[in-house]
This record gives sequence, C-alpha cells and structure tokens, in this order.
Amino acid sequence: MRVCMIGTGYVGLVTGVCLAETGNDVWCVDIDETKITRLNKGELPIYEPGLEEVLRRNLKQGRLHFTTSLEQGVRSSLFVFIAVGTPPGEDGRADLQHVLAVAEQIGACLDSYKILVLKSTVPVGTTLRMKTIVEEALQRRGRRDIEFDVAFCPEFLKEGSAVEDFLHPDRVVVGTENGRTAEFLKELFAPFILRENSLFAMSIPSAELTKYAANAMLATRISFMNELAAFCEAVGADIEEIRVGIGSDSRIGHAFLQAGLGYGGSCFPKDVKALIHSAREKEYDLSILRAVEEVNRRQRQVFLDRMERHYGGRENLAGKTFALWGLSFKPNTDDIREAPSLFLVRELRRLGASIRAYDPVAEANARALLGDDPGIVYTEDCYDALSGADALLLVTEWPLFRHPDFDRMKSLLREAVIFDGRNLYAPDRARAMGFVCYGIGRGGV
Repeated sequence: MRVCMIGTGYVGLVTGVCLAETGNDVWCVDIDETKITRLNKGELPIYEPGLEEVLRRNLKQGRLHFTTSLEQGVRSSLFVFIAVGTPPGEDGRADLQHVLAVAEQIGACLDSYKILVLKSTVPVGTTLRMKTIVEEALQRRGRRDIEFDVAFCPEFLKEGSAVEDFLHPDRVVVGTENGRTAEFLKELFAPFILRENSLFAMSIPSAELTKYAANAMLATRISFMNELAAFCEAVGADIEEIRVGIGSDSRIGHAFLQAGLGYGGSCFPKDVKALIHSAREKEYDLSILRAVEEVNRRQRQVFLDRMERHYGGRENLAGKTFALWGLSFKPNTDDIREAPSLFLVRELRRLGASIRAYDPVAEANARALLGDDPGIVYTEDCYDALSGADALLLVTEWPLFRHPDFDRMKSLLREAVIFDGRNLYAPDRARAMGFVCYGIGRGGV
C-alpha cells in the first residue's frame, strides 16, 4: 500500500519506518530540510533502540522516502497520516496550529480519494474539525467532487521500545465514521495484529479520548504510588514491598507502580494538562487528574528535601558537588522533555552546588537545554562522574546502573551517600556496603 506520513517526529518516524518494514511504500514528509537530508542518509535525529537498522534496511530496499514536499507525499499515497506536534500552551491547552495548518495544505493539493488518518494526540473534536478544513479548502478550489475519509488512530508507543510496540501491539484503535475506512485500515494494520480481536473500531470521539484516558490512567498510577511512598516513610513501611503485594493482584498488575521522582517525557505531562483543560472547557472538573498533576509536581522536590535534611539545611548545599546518573526522563531514550534531572540540576545550580553528570545517550540534548554552564561537567563514564563528588543522585534507571561496583563507588565519592530516585538499591545491602542510601518510600535511611 502507499502511505504518506506528515511529520517525522518521534511518532511519525517510528510509524513510517515500521509501515515500510511490512512492504508498504512510505513517503515521510517534514519541513526541516536538514532532518530530511540526514534521514535520506540513514541518520536518525533521535535515539530509539532498533530503529536505525529498520530505517536503513527500508531505505536500501527503496520502500522508504523522505521529502519536504507535502504535495508529493499526498499525491503518491492512499493513506495520509498526520503526526505533527501538539505542544501544550501556557494554560495546558493542546496547540493545534500545526495539525490545522497541515489540514489546510492537504486540502490545497488533494487530487483523488484519500484516507486522512490523524495520529497526533488531540482533544475530542479535532479530527472532524480537520475534515471541515479540508472540505472548505476543496470548495475554494471548486473540487467538491474529490472524496476523502478521515480517521483517528492513536499511538501507544513507549519510548525505548517503540519499534517492538509498533510491530507487536497489544491493541490497535481505529476511530472512523464508516465501515469502509475501518476495513482499509484493518488491511493496512493486518501484519501487526497477531491476536484475534485486538483491533478496536469505534467512533472518532471515543478514539480521541481513549488516547488521553490511557496516558492519564498510567500517570495516575505513578502519582498514587508516589503519594503512598511519602506515607510509607511516615509509618515505616516499604513501598517496594507494597508494590509487589498489590501488583500481584490480577486486577491491578505490576505496570507503572514504581515510586520515584515522578513522570516526565513528551506525553504524560502534556496529555494530563490537555485533558484537564478540555474538561474545563466543558465546565467539568477532573479533580483526580488535578491531584495527579500536583503530586507529580511535588515529587520533584523529594531529593532536595532529603538533601536539605542530610546536610543540615538547604544553604549547606552551596559548594557541594553531586554526581548525577541519568539525564533522560526514562531509560533507552535520549528524550529529556520534562525530565526530573532538569529540575534537579537547575535547582542545585541555583543553590550553589556543582554537578558531574553522566547519561549513555542524552548528554547532547541536556547540553542544549542547560547551556554552557561551567558548574555542570559531563563525563564519559558513570564512575568518572563520582570522582570527588559529595554524593550520588540516581535519577534514571538505566540498566548499567543496576549492579555497580560499590567498592569502587565508595573509593571515588567523598562521602558514601546515595540518593536513589528509582529504588534500584536495596537499603539493607547499601548499608552493608557502608553507604547511607535514601530511597523513595523505603521507610527511612
């Protein structure tokens, strides 16, 4: 089949490349000429395990094309996917300017029947609004005879495992107005639907809200565990033991029950805000999600509060040097959007502390956001970050941090102190190795 993917951000790029992997002829469109040039050379603008191999294979075999010409992509395809950004505004509202601009451009060049599939995360009603814009553009051209259908297909990709998630999804959601569109999309996604009854066709508004609801539910689980972790410390309970206890309940499950420094990334923060704002526009208060957002905001302060108590006052952080392991918001990605590391680094620098940071892949993105600050040193090895530091801040649970050489760590640090923001280290073991280790909700030091 012939597919056009408008937008080569995280979702668009992964989707386009993976659709080419199953034999489709895919045109990926972006206005960034530099990015398109790099992609045509097989160079990725993001870090995502497994994606580069699939990209280069499909480029070589001629199924994958990158262009800045939206008209070329649209006219070469039957399916036109829209996967442009919907960043949050200051009030939390999803910014739809890019989606609506693309709809206008599609209407200006549509020449035959197409299926327009919106994949960007958008508030309820946006897909039909896009349809109206395309219809109006065709009317201005005097081409009301050109037919097209619209659909909304949310993405459920996890950064760090996006290729696997796309190729082997647990479900595919299709929001359509008619059965014809649903059948076309079912055929396109058939190679990925390995389990019977794992494609769900529903109304467009339901599909749009399903995406927001999924991310809001996962964010809620994270904030609930973080709030419970604070209570654990007040009563001497261990959140890790509780996680195992409740996660073993088949009605609950183990996913997204890890206490830590809060959620980040490109989806959860903006989607929770956007859903709250959408409800407010309908004069409905999603009070649970407001609490979820507040708990997440408060969770960023956990390390600073612990450090203040450990050092006898926040003013005593001035002049200290802290090793920081992990800059990305989660492992296996270089994405640092809304990452807890950014808040910590900025606050500690404001308080007069210095940072020695290490991350396997996110250093370049961190440098771009944090600027050229002499008080932030980036190291090429996690142990180099420890050299001469007063304590270790473990912020991202990269696999290589799970089983470190504690003796070597102790020899490099000025003090054997760990602030473990992901509960990677068992407190008893850390104490046995001579460390003071602060976890999240572990019942104390």
